[in-house]
Amino acid sequence: MILLPQETIRRKRDGETLDAADIAAFIDGLARDRISEGQAAAFAMAVYFKGMSRDETVALTLAMRDSGDVLDWSDIGLPIADKHSTGGVGDNVSLMLAPIVAACGVAVPMISGRGLGHTGGTLDKLESIPGYDIAPDATLFRKVLTEAGCAIIGQTANLAPADRRLYAIRDITATVESVPLITASILSKKLAAGLQSLVLDVKIGSGAFMQSRQEAETLARSLVEVANGAGVKTTALITDMNQPLADTAGNTLEIINCLDFLAGKKAGTRLEKVVMAFATEMLLQAGVASGVADAHDQAMHALSSGRAQEHFARMVSLLGGPADFIERPHHYLTAAPAVMPVVAKDSGWLTACETRNIGMAVVELGGGRTVATDSIDHRVGLSEILPLSTRVEAGDTIALVHAANDEQAKHMATKVAGFYSISDEKPKLASEVIARII
Repeated sequence: MILLPQETIRRKRDGETLDAADIAAFIDGLARDRISEGQAAAFAMAVYFKGMSRDETVALTLAMRDSGDVLDWSDIGLPIADKHSTGGVGDNVSLMLAPIVAACGVAVPMISGRGLGHTGGTLDKLESIPGYDIAPDATLFRKVLTEAGCAIIGQTANLAPADRRLYAIRDITATVESVPLITASILSKKLAAGLQSLVLDVKIGSGAFMQSRQEAETLARSLVEVANGAGVKTTALITDMNQPLADTAGNTLEIINCLDFLAGKKAGTRLEKVVMAFATEMLLQAGVASGVADAHDQAMHALSSGRAQEHFARMVSLLGGPADFIERPHHYLTAAPAVMPVVAKDSGWLTACETRNIGMAVVELGGGRTVATDSIDHRVGLSEILPLSTRVEAGDTIALVHAANDEQAKHMATKVAGFYSISDEKPKLASEVIARII
C-alpha cells in the first residue's frame, strides 16, 4: 500500500528508510501538482536533516527521471555519452569536449544549464551566437545529434519536470546543499537524456561550490554510486577551481576562446589538460578506446585534424546559427565598447586569486544574473587572464576587462586587481585533475 504524502514525510523525518514505491508515489504527486508546496518543503527538509541511503537516492533519482519524457537514441547506433560539471569560472569545457568526443564516434546529447551564482552557464555562452536555438523541438534535436554527433541544448519542459518543481522549493527553503537532493537533481535530468555513460566534473577550490576535498569526494561518490545504481556507467574527476580555467570569463569571450581552442591555439594550457582528461574518460566509458593512451590519442587527433571544429560548426549551423560562423566569428559576435587592462600592483609571482569574486565581477559587469529575470550583456567579461605562477612586474597587464562603458571598465579593472595576491616566491599549484572517483 502506498503511503499518504504526510506519512512519507513523517517516516523520513523520523529517520526511517523509505520504500522505492513510496518515493515514486510522492514524486509522481509532485509532478502532477498533487503535493502541496508545504509538503514538498517538509520532505526536502526531512531529507536534508536525515539523509538518504544509496538505494533511496537511486529510487528518488529514477522517480524524478520518470516524471517526464525519457529519450531513446537506440536508432542512432552510436554510444550515447555526456559530461556534467558542478560549475566554475572560465569553465567552457563542454563547448569543446562535445565536438571532440563526437568526432571520435560517440553521440553527445548534452542538456546544459544557465549560469548559477558566480558560475557561467553553457546556454548563456551559446546564446552569444546569433540564431542558435537552445530549445529545439524533439525532431530537430534528433536531427542535430544524428548529423553533427553532438547537440548542446537546454532542458525541455518534459524532461524531469518533478526536479524543476522540487529545485525551486529547495532554493527558497535552504535545502539546496543536501547531497541526496543534489545527486537526484543532477542525475534525473542526465538519465532522462537517454545516456549510456556519464562523466562528472566535481570542482573544488575558491571558485567552486565545494570548498574542501572531503565535500567534493562525498558528492562525487554519491553521484557515481547512484548513477551506476541507476544503470548508467559513470565516473567522476575532481578538478581544481582555484583560478579561472580558461584565460577568459564571459559569454562571447568564452565562445571566442572555444573557437581558438578548436583551431589548436590553446595547446599546453590548463584548459587543454582538463578537456583532454574528460575526452579520454568519456571515450573509455563509451567503450570506443582500448585504453587510456588510445583514448587520449583519438581525442588529440580529433582536435589536430580539424574534425572536432567541423562537428562544432555543423552543430551551430543545424541549430540555427550562421553557416560560416567558424570562418567569420567576429562578423557575428558583438564586442564590448570599452576594454581596459587589469594592472599588477607589485612585482613578483601571481600566487593566488579570489576566483569566486572574479566570477562575480563578470556578473556585476552584466554578464550574469542576480535574479532569474535579468537580461545578460553577452559582450562583457575578462580576457587574456594570466595563469597563477606567472611572473609579473608592477604595471604589467594581468587581464583585460570588457565592459559596456569606460567608467565601468575602469572601476572593474581596479577591483579585479585586488583579487590577486603577488609574492616573491613561486607558488606550488594543485594539479588540474586531483582525483578520479569510480
